[in-house]
Amino acid sequence: MLPLCGPGQQAEFRADVQLVNVGFSVRDAQGKLVTALAREDFEVLEDGVLQKISFFARSVDVPLTLGLVVDTSGSQSSFVRAHEKDLKTFLATALGPKDRAFLMCFANRLRLVTDFSAPGKDLAAALTGFLSARNKSVYPELGPSEDRILGTAFYDAIYYSATQMLGNVQSGRKALLILSDGEDNSSAHHMMDAIEAAQSNNVLLFAVRYTEIEGHRLNARNKYGMSVMTRIAKETGGADFDARDKGLAEDFRQIGDQLRLAYELSYHSTNPEVDGTFRKISIRVKQPGLTAVAKTGYYSKIAVK
Repeated sequence: MLPLCGPGQQAEFRADVQLVNVGFSVRDAQGKLVTALAREDFEVLEDGVLQKISFFARSVDVPLTLGLVVDTSGSQSSFVRAHEKDLKTFLATALGPKDRAFLMCFANRLRLVTDFSAPGKDLAAALTGFLSARNKSVYPELGPSEDRILGTAFYDAIYYSATQMLGNVQSGRKALLILSDGEDNSSAHHMMDAIEAAQSNNVLLFAVRYTEIEGHRLNARNKYGMSVMTRIAKETGGADFDARDKGLAEDFRQIGDQLRLAYELSYHSTNPEVDGTFRKISIRVKQPGLTAVAKTGYYSKIAVK
């Protein structure tokens, strides 16, 4: 992965160590985002070892590449339709002229509805068109075509969005906005595959959860999906939201704030081993009362024999 470079900065290239990119946000004791910090306000540690920050920038100074990943399986399609207006407003405000986005919808097939484009209104219109389309097979599949019996490939949707769509994006912020209940019954990949793919490609996962409750009681599958959405967000430095709590408009506002009012940094790992082990990342804020929210770590590359 290449280093992120801002105006007037020169990229530092070293072939002997791994470059690690981290997107993160900072909150105060009241949970409010803190935006006016500088490189000198942070320390980054890998497995407890202090690392030298090679690049630092505020998120507003680097482009955003956003993937909108929408669950259109039976339990979710009516929810998505009801909130198209909120989603359109979010896309219009979250995406700037330098930013790019794509739309992928999934049930038991992963359909790339719109490849990378700039205007948010185009994605919103494309989603409306997809939901209304009778023949969804005209939209290309993302990832290999799998023989799926059941209806929701949640983990595959995240895995291929993070690797196939965002894996070659070399700079700026990268995020997936996922609308789903977190329930999966037909993926070839599992939860840790999806998390590792996001961590390795420095992709923040923002999970907006709508759980269809039958009989006013959560069942075991509902509870599992809720825990999944919380886990994938926490492990990647994003955030998860329950759409029933405050409504989708407020959820989208908070996601937009975190995307715009965050930070990016890079460092060259002091650990030269290429053994595929997990490296724990910790970002310390030197000012008291502030907490950094970032991915929990990444898996090192494996040496090619």
